[in-house]
Amino acid sequence: MTGPLDLAVIGNGRVAALVNTQGQIVWWCFPRFDSDPVFCRLIAGDEEKGFSDVVLDRQVKAESQYERNTAAVVTVLTAEDGAKVRITDFAPRLRNFDRLLRPPQLMRIIEPIAGLPRVTIRVRPTQFYGSPMKRRVAGSSHVTYGEPALVRLTTDAPLSYIQQETAFALTRPLHMVFGPDEAFTGDIAATVRDFYMRTCDYWREWVRYLNISYEWQEATIRAAITLKLCNFEESGGIVAALTTSLPEAPHSGRNWDYRYCWLRDAYFVVKALNAIGATRTMEDYISYILSIAGNEDTLKPVYGIVPNDDLTEWNAPDLKGFEGHGPVRIGNDAVNQAQHDAYGSVILSAVPMFFDERLPKPGDESLFRLMEKMAGQCAALALEPDAGIWEYRGRKRLHTHSGAMCWGGLSRTAAIAARLGFRDSADYWHGKADAVGEALLSRVWSEKRQAFTAAEGTDDMDASVLLLPELGLIEPDDPRFASTVAAIEQDLVHGRHVMRYAAEDDFGLPETEFLVCRFWLIDALAALGRHEEARARYVDALSLRNSYGLLSEDIHPQTGALWGNFPQTYSMAGIILSALRLSQSWEDHYWRASS
Repeated sequence: MTGPLDLAVIGNGRVAALVNTQGQIVWWCFPRFDSDPVFCRLIAGDEEKGFSDVVLDRQVKAESQYERNTAAVVTVLTAEDGAKVRITDFAPRLRNFDRLLRPPQLMRIIEPIAGLPRVTIRVRPTQFYGSPMKRRVAGSSHVTYGEPALVRLTTDAPLSYIQQETAFALTRPLHMVFGPDEAFTGDIAATVRDFYMRTCDYWREWVRYLNISYEWQEATIRAAITLKLCNFEESGGIVAALTTSLPEAPHSGRNWDYRYCWLRDAYFVVKALNAIGATRTMEDYISYILSIAGNEDTLKPVYGIVPNDDLTEWNAPDLKGFEGHGPVRIGNDAVNQAQHDAYGSVILSAVPMFFDERLPKPGDESLFRLMEKMAGQCAALALEPDAGIWEYRGRKRLHTHSGAMCWGGLSRTAAIAARLGFRDSADYWHGKADAVGEALLSRVWSEKRQAFTAAEGTDDMDASVLLLPELGLIEPDDPRFASTVAAIEQDLVHGRHVMRYAAEDDFGLPETEFLVCRFWLIDALAALGRHEEARARYVDALSLRNSYGLLSEDIHPQTGALWGNFPQTYSMAGIILSALRLSQSWEDHYWRASS
């Protein structure tokens, strides 16, 4: 899949950037995922600002790919005379004196690998969401940008050529470090190359310990690394995506800022990474949750990566938007919505803390009491109207998914209580779960559709209902689930594409497919025993990834173009979870190979 979102992610758990197939850094928020973007070309419309790149004279070809099993990207540019330049981009993440070093830096290596290439290095940073940094102060080996001083480029490249954007012959490797306005100690070239090797070593070692399925390993590994790059490790928060205002569809106005931690989305990320053995992200996320839930009785659906950040929504006037599709929104008004599934999401995220014996510090009574606090809210709100999983801004209903997630929170709280030997609490929460589950299923069942619908009082279908067996609220062999899937296929499945819903919302009829819904259908088909169909749909889903193996939020059914914020953690989690469900086992593979 090629197009404007044919982008790679580099990052280190503190900063992240997007690099396109030409080796141009088009997005980098500094010094955090949710900060003002230093490089914002991705959403600058037709304005040539907010990027850093290498322009090769008479270029005719560009090839770009990840270094295998790492978060480093290598791009090779070729000129018509055969001259070649290799650009290596990464964010340092390495072990250093028994500590994990992840500075807020991007590093770039530019080296000639054939002929005598002639290049221009361009650096055009912005601040205040799209305003060019006019102040540039050069030192002996660095340029400081911004007023006040914000970011520093330290380099062994010719500073005058960079500042004047002058072409020059590339006769030796050059090194660039983007980061804070701080002195860079040590030799630039030696440090960057050392950090590169050790960063690659870190990621390859991290991948070694993933518990992945036999089939679709490359897709699973890339998805796992990408999800890890969306985890802001300093606080434990997990962003839904690394971008803002990439529209769900052309000229739709569905432009949202996803650089924050939705409790719902984070649950899916934790679930996917736990499933392949990367449990540290869950542990960090639980610490993040403790910082929130310990002080609040009512959960918001979304928080900043530092939980008390102000998420008031506003429009950035100096950015025209992705391919001119504005507005560019900063913050997210969803913070003011009631989304009751948040309570269940927190509890479900914490369940492995009580059951996974690998963890060095298992959940204890104090964590359980916090879960009980969340369960109390599940019991109180499960059957109350809310904005739902899709965050409707103009209406509230008793949404099936919200109620089901509350039921999930109650049932898991009962299971945790039983695990800890709190029999009275287990009986109490089991009783609450039974009452909520029975009432919910009765109220959202449509005799007309012979299906569980999107919400009470409507015959509209919703792809999130496909998750009911995953949560355990109904069994996959329940005839009502099979008939629900049939109704969803009738309303929402159009050939290879799966819509999240088909009814009008606050912005009219939806135009694009929400990609994670495809994986939910795949899992539902597998649960119904339709394995070959599920496998075929999964293989087709992988074909929608961009050339780096990444997915955004949406895809346009007619054009096949990726839309929506990028990379979308929902979508990447779907790659992992469906692969685990569908893959043949390692034992089956070896048995077949020996037969």
